[in-house]
Amino acid sequence: MPDMISLEEARALVLSQVEALPVETVSILDAVGRVAAADLRSDIDISPFAHSAMDGFAVRADDLAAASEDAAVELDVIAEVAAGETYDGPMASGQCVRIMTGAPVPDDADAVVKYEVVGVVSGDGKPGSRVSFSHPAQPRANIREAGEEAKAGEVIVEAGEVISTAGVGFLAGCGILDVPIYRRPRVAVAAIGSELVNPDELPTAGKIRNSNSYALAACVQAAGGVPTILPIVEDTHEALAQVVREATCDYDFVITSGGASNGDFDFIKPVVEDLGELLMTTVNMRPGKAQTFGIVQGTPVFGLPGNPAAAYVGFEMIIRPALRKMQGYTHFERPRVVAKLSRDVKKNDPRRIFLRSTLYKNDEGDYVVAPAKNQSSGLFGVIQRSNCMAIMPEGLESRSAGSLIECVLLDVAEESSL
Repeated sequence: MPDMISLEEARALVLSQVEALPVETVSILDAVGRVAAADLRSDIDISPFAHSAMDGFAVRADDLAAASEDAAVELDVIAEVAAGETYDGPMASGQCVRIMTGAPVPDDADAVVKYEVVGVVSGDGKPGSRVSFSHPAQPRANIREAGEEAKAGEVIVEAGEVISTAGVGFLAGCGILDVPIYRRPRVAVAAIGSELVNPDELPTAGKIRNSNSYALAACVQAAGGVPTILPIVEDTHEALAQVVREATCDYDFVITSGGASNGDFDFIKPVVEDLGELLMTTVNMRPGKAQTFGIVQGTPVFGLPGNPAAAYVGFEMIIRPALRKMQGYTHFERPRVVAKLSRDVKKNDPRRIFLRSTLYKNDEGDYVVAPAKNQSSGLFGVIQRSNCMAIMPEGLESRSAGSLIECVLLDVAEESSL
């Protein structure tokens, strides 16, 4: 049976056994937050023409070179061009064109002066009026150039890039409505335990509701996967073997919870060993020492502990990175910060401990982390109210209030930088 390994070894082992899934093409709205599987190129220049960045007057910069507050330069307004329209006529020296934001800049103009700083000498500022300018204009001022953001044929989103909400707008502007991305992993989630009943049932004596399957399915969904909750599996080798055998045929990844220790009714380890290759059984961490991983019929199978916090931490630190790799992501660890402990924390276990905690900033702007007082691995509510996990390194060194400790952020995406 495999020996206990470090968290880093466990993560590397699981990552080594998965690859990006096949590519599928989806609409740009369905591509938000997912990874482009190919370079995406614009079909036109963006913008396709030089246009005004604001409402104002299109001018020749040379006409205003001598303009000052004491000697304003006056120009005749010969035309008006709105967004969606064009002015194709000439614009001689001494003339200007009233222009709206987004409208194409006339060929003879090389600057735009915003409306608010232009005086009206006669008329209403529209064609036929005469307006005055009390400051010079820099050539190309307030003009967004043709092809400023992208040229026709230029790569605008590279393969491996995560498509953001702004990216959807960029793609649409470049004529791209369908995007090749890596398929989401289909993940089977099964809870093991004859003591379990479905959440819509009222537990009788000795029974508890199956909450793990729903929490883990939510974790899968948050990681970008497509979860399926399988029926509760009774505590027998035969029942679990059948579920694992069938699930590994139909899904890309299989997750079980419960039955991961060494009790008389803990069968996930022998089932994986009998049906395939058992690669991992224990990880030097708390909660979540019992972590079973192996390959059955070419499909990764991961057996998490039954205690909610142990299952959650195991998923977050080991399974989530694997599911992300299967979708083409290249960042596998959430951001970490160093924070001051809000209270003393004693340590009586040599394993690396993940304390469910709340991170905040004090009045001085320093990060402070407050570990939950109840760190029982059987509680979901503590995790619900936590936004990070404070890490107590291997060894028996306790920490006092105010000492610095590293924290894994649970509410910040892996791609984020702090």
